[in-house]
Amino acid sequence: MTMRADAIYSSTVVGVPPAEDAFLGKASERIWLPALRAAIPELVSYDLPVAGVFQNCVIVSIQKEFPGHARRVMHALWGLSSLGLVKCIVVVDDFVDVHDYHQVFFHACANVDPARDFVLVEGPLDQLDHAALRPSYGGKLGVDATHKLPAEAARIWPDRITMSQDVRELVSRRWKEYGLLDAPRDPDAGRLF
Repeated sequence: MTMRADAIYSSTVVGVPPAEDAFLGKASERIWLPALRAAIPELVSYDLPVAGVFQNCVIVSIQKEFPGHARRVMHALWGLSSLGLVKCIVVVDDFVDVHDYHQVFFHACANVDPARDFVLVEGPLDQLDHAALRPSYGGKLGVDATHKLPAEAARIWPDRITMSQDVRELVSRRWKEYGLLDAPRDPDAGRLF
């Protein structure tokens, strides 16, 4: 820059999302997925929400196999490089689309008992985190939004219910006839029915 009159300095500006770095964050999310799966084989997918500025929240889906499995994954993620700075981890089952925040929110609301499913720990945080009690160090939250196995729940956990394809097609065909304007959303395929 000191040698050229027409020098170009490339950078991004950090601020309230979404900003131009959103595309870089989403690209890195996909680039690192195979490495995360190598370290944590039960991990199906993950999402770094733009609103979470990529280091404040991670949503992960896993193939749950044993009691406490979601907690194991939380701690594994907090032990991996830059993911060690993550403030909040939400773990859902493998059939939940981590990129569909409606599905994630439903399972976080339906499957979570805060007394049982919140994990509160302390550890390193991003140096830009102004909410931390101390610079670069503070509280972290893990949320187990997976189905509960018998050893994890005092009650019998209900089976997952799904609408048959015949009913979905019938409702979709007759949607306007019902007097409803917007197309319905299907939690499994981006539409309701």
